[in-house]
Amino acid sequence: MKIITYNVNGIRSAISKNWLSWLQATDADVVCLQEIKASPDVLTDLLLIEQLGYQHYWYPAEKKGYSGTAIFTKEMPKHIEYGCGIEDFDREGRCIRVDFEDVSVMSVYFPSGSSGDERQSFKFRFLDEFGAYLNQLKWAYPKLVVSGDYNICHKPIDIHNPKSNANSSGFLPAEREWMDEFCDSGFIDSFRYLNKEPHNYTWWSFRANSRAKNLGWRIDYNMVTSELQSAIKRAAILPEAKHSDHCPVLLELAL
Repeated sequence: MKIITYNVNGIRSAISKNWLSWLQATDADVVCLQEIKASPDVLTDLLLIEQLGYQHYWYPAEKKGYSGTAIFTKEMPKHIEYGCGIEDFDREGRCIRVDFEDVSVMSVYFPSGSSGDERQSFKFRFLDEFGAYLNQLKWAYPKLVVSGDYNICHKPIDIHNPKSNANSSGFLPAEREWMDEFCDSGFIDSFRYLNKEPHNYTWWSFRANSRAKNLGWRIDYNMVTSELQSAIKRAAILPEAKHSDHCPVLLELAL
């Protein structure tokens, strides 16, 4: 199974940059999207998505043009779960999950705290409450992939300048500690499991020509439960895809 996670920073914007041709070329089995910023009723390209062989499931935020997640899949899932049952998070369309016979795949968009103290507090509450939800979920669905934009760099290797960003949202000690605990609870960072090299990033600021200089952050992950460790076949960041300020991240599982 080939899984891709991609924060598209607006699905309509990405489609205007030839995203559908890219999608066809990737031939992924499951595509997890974040920050879709649209509901399917305003999209004119649904038929084209279906012609590529995808079922598509959407969980937009209540607020127009904001947040939201979606999953495209070539295999019909046996169940689709919209949200996590926590009202504040579900209003923002933060997660959607599809269940298959062999694996469950979730698309998650963790909040950003960069706009100020209020949203940082919201982010910390999300980490606490959603983290507890995931810990419960992995008992019910032991073969679970949690794909998405976590808005956290885990280690110094995951950010271009760890010293100057030591107090930046997304690299705060408490956020990184949460990632430590998340991994200790039985989740594996599939990219780092196979790739130990530095300078691998998934998001770049629009400022200061950051992407061309590869001054980025690795904040997008395909995390898998330890039960799937032996199934991790390939993991790669795809920086040549330029439809967003993020790039997609690939995971191949031998199921």
